[in-house]
Amino acid sequence: MKNVLIVSGHRDSENDSVANKQIIEDLKELLPDAEVSILDKLYPDYEIDVKSEQEKLVKSDVIVLQFPLFWYGMPSIMNKWMEDTFEHGWSHGSTGDKLQGKKLIASFTAGAPEEAYQKDGIMGHDIEEYLPPIKSMCGLCGMEFVDYVFTGGVSFELRTNADEVDKIKEKAKNHATKVVSIIEDI
Repeated sequence: MKNVLIVSGHRDSENDSVANKQIIEDLKELLPDAEVSILDKLYPDYEIDVKSEQEKLVKSDVIVLQFPLFWYGMPSIMNKWMEDTFEHGWSHGSTGDKLQGKKLIASFTAGAPEEAYQKDGIMGHDIEEYLPPIKSMCGLCGMEFVDYVFTGGVSFELRTNADEVDKIKEKAKNHATKVVSIIEDI
């Protein structure tokens, strides 16, 4: 059995996201044995418990990073979590081997529609062009970047329209199902 760690890096998962909140709820239901770290709830002051987070990582076989794209990258709390937790000599460097062989899945959303993340879209780049920092981190730490799941068009601004919220929740369910499918195939 694979030990799965899901790390939610939304800055306010309870109030500022329909999609990411739903994805986490669905992943908890679909993967009841997975450990879930919801960073904004655990560390509202951004004071990361490094040893606790490192213990979770060590126990895991598969790590899922769940986050919304904020300014074309991870939200600050997820960056802070990585900066603090992935210590030189622990995760990388000549003695840093604690993450070697672990599998990583990037699971992320964006408010803009998926077609915006294409060369000819408004963002001017394919969505895969936003992945090099995650892939580089995996390479540095001896982890395997397995795959990613991206869902666009889930803007928080749509939350005032019940029909749109239902569409976002359906997209989120499909997103979570894709994440689980990747995990099952590992």
